[in-house]
Amino acid sequence: MNYQALLDEVKAHTLSFFNARQDNLHVYHNLSHTTDVVKAATQIANHYQLNDRDFFIVLTAAWFHDTGYLAGEAKGHEEKGAELAAAFLQERGFDAEGIQAVKNCILATRLPQQPHTLNERIVCDADLFHLGTDDFIDRNKLMRKEVEAIYHVQITKDDFRAKTISLFESHHYHTDYCQLLLNDKKEQNLQRLKAKAAAAGNKDAPATAPASLLAAETAARTSKKSDRPERGIETMFRISSNNHQRLSDMADNKAHIMITTTSIIISVLLSVMIRKLEEFPHLTIPVILLLGVCVITMVFSILATRPTLTGGTFTPADIAEKKVNLLFFGNFYKMTLEEYDQGMQQLMADRDFLYGNLIRDVHSQGIVLGRKYRLLRIAYNVFMFGIVISVVSFLIASIFFR
Repeated sequence: MNYQALLDEVKAHTLSFFNARQDNLHVYHNLSHTTDVVKAATQIANHYQLNDRDFFIVLTAAWFHDTGYLAGEAKGHEEKGAELAAAFLQERGFDAEGIQAVKNCILATRLPQQPHTLNERIVCDADLFHLGTDDFIDRNKLMRKEVEAIYHVQITKDDFRAKTISLFESHHYHTDYCQLLLNDKKEQNLQRLKAKAAAAGNKDAPATAPASLLAAETAARTSKKSDRPERGIETMFRISSNNHQRLSDMADNKAHIMITTTSIIISVLLSVMIRKLEEFPHLTIPVILLLGVCVITMVFSILATRPTLTGGTFTPADIAEKKVNLLFFGNFYKMTLEEYDQGMQQLMADRDFLYGNLIRDVHSQGIVLGRKYRLLRIAYNVFMFGIVISVVSFLIASIFFR
């Protein structure tokens, strides 16, 4: 299925849907919000390197997730949006399992959010992505304006601020990517709301409230700036380690595919073709050539996934000289708990030692990945060129030497 072409249809349909129903009431749940959610969903999905099908499911859910607002009431809009998405996809012949996955992603955005799959977590985090960005203040003002317009009520700033604080305190991002990327800014936005609520609640000294609020925000910004290098470094190491782990999983999957494919070909050659060589002697060379290609490919694929272990021990001198990486199990799996605990206590007490271990760990992961992908590249090249040569040899043998 051409998912990109179908996704283009989804985009065109929802754009037409919103443009035909735009009004002065839905100043928040409108096309602007929807495109922001789609953009955030794309960013998160790209980080997790979703396949084409899951990428289509996530973005389709993002496009349709708030269509229910303009096709009915705000209450139960998730169910309405899921129905609209299902009807559209059914008309295009999309499979029932995929339709249900899109519906589940939309329904997962109901508050309190309770996503179960990665796709659902991505859509949920994209829907409330703005809570951890600088756009939160403007978006929150639009939300208050929309609620007042739809329900014909006046909501004081204090009441709406209290509800927003409650939302912040009950919400958490579901993907580790958004947690690392947005949690700090989300916490800053929450503290700003609480500071304003405290200032507004100080009835005895209204004149000093703005100054107190300004001081609190200035202190928060100062603290944020002082914390930013440490947090930024830790975030960098987490993201790098997670990316390396995903790349390692991808390499293992590629090797597994190649091992499975070559195993099937070898089984067929040994069980069928070898016994037929007396009847078809002209195929001897092509069969041996194909068998050799599969064996070489399998060997390199196995080498790419074969684990290697180091000595598993370290000495007090290694700790004193800060030469050992205590974050890699291969350096301590033969040590006792007491010895490892002593080493870790020294590691956590020494900033340079700690960051040195993190650097060594990322570097070691990179070396392992380089070896894996180098061996996999050889395996795929041997298989690709070998298959071509084998097929050509089969054709030549069948045409000229039969």
